Amino acid sequence: MAAKRRIAVITPFLDKQHGTERCIIEQLNRLASDYEIHVYSKQVEDIEPEKIIWHPVRDIPGPFALRYIWFFAANHFYRWRDRRFRDLHFDLVLSPGVNCLDADVITSHIITEVFLENIGHSLRLRDTPWRSWLRLLHRRLFYRIVVTGESFSYARQDLYLVVLTNIMARDVQRCYGKSQLVFPVYNAVDSQKFSPAVRDSLRAEARRSLGLREDEFLILLVGNDLVTKGLRCLLRAVDLLQNPSIRIMVAGQDDSSPYHKFAREHGLTSRLVFLPVRPDVEFYYAATDLYVGPSLYDGFPLPPLEAMSCGIPAIVSSHAGISEIVSSGEAGLVLADPEDFTSLAKMISKFVADPALCARIGANAARNVAQYTWDRNAAELKEILEAFLAGRERGRGSEPAGRAGKS
Repeated sequence: MAAKRRIAVITPFLDKQHGTERCIIEQLNRLASDYEIHVYSKQVEDIEPEKIIWHPVRDIPGPFALRYIWFFAANHFYRWRDRRFRDLHFDLVLSPGVNCLDADVITSHIITEVFLENIGHSLRLRDTPWRSWLRLLHRRLFYRIVVTGESFSYARQDLYLVVLTNIMARDVQRCYGKSQLVFPVYNAVDSQKFSPAVRDSLRAEARRSLGLREDEFLILLVGNDLVTKGLRCLLRAVDLLQNPSIRIMVAGQDDSSPYHKFAREHGLTSRLVFLPVRPDVEFYYAATDLYVGPSLYDGFPLPPLEAMSCGIPAIVSSHAGISEIVSSGEAGLVLADPEDFTSLAKMISKFVADPALCARIGANAARNVAQYTWDRNAAELKEILEAFLAGRERGRGSEPAGRAGKS
């Protein structure tokens, strides 16, 4: 039997509590049957250790930007050491995002230049309390470092670049002039875990646990960057409606303090709840009546996809890649301007007033997203990896079989 081809995966950490990392884990666990996978990472959770080899990369204390630069340099050193002293060579280097200079294939979940175009106003010092300036300056520095890395990597004509949507593919061409070897691969969902049947089975217990009355309408938002996820727009929309039956639940790890002040000033304190992310996030979906994600920018967020798979109607932003698969009015609604809280309020009110509409669009959503499985996602990524390996053997890049000209 021929030896499996060997792939190095370069990523700062892996776990299922973060969207990008969860995608990588789902892919690697499926690709491990076809390749010998070595992960260079500072921290790894939720992988199958009998299938995937982890090479720990030592971390350092300090601000995130410094640790990113350290990991960037350290993974190069660790791989050089393994080549030099262990004769460990790789057929392909795969990097989720820009984590090294020598990646053969990069899977990109964000185009940082476009991200900054959309959220840049939230990074202005004059619009931020002075107590947060140091953290804000650090974020700005980090984003500039990443943009520099993307400018170098994404402009490489020999790089195989996997993006989440056709929108991102167009952004790569606009920002970096790269139009060849760019492949959209949609994110996926586990429709067994996130299903209308699971939601129904958990719903009564979930709503009771969260203290919800039968007549209350629950809106959910999940995310770790609440500015980018559009929480302020959601709060302003609910405030405009002045409907005491509407409750908002936010699950994530971001600082919620800026939003408590808004809630106090607008009488929303009793109707706004911040909760931690839990491994069985389907428990939160079970209690939910509507998912709202007015993102300022989002490559292809998993939470609205999971909510839709559970049969929950969703309102998503046109600035989020998932809008490509939401047939507005049939399987969900698309908010054209993620800061237009007046239009968002009108959309929300339609669902609050019409339970039959919620049920119909939720059922359509579950059927629509069932096709986006992790098996399909991993198979499409494998096609791209195989195309790179075949192209390397021939000495030139090639399109994956069946994907030439696909958009």
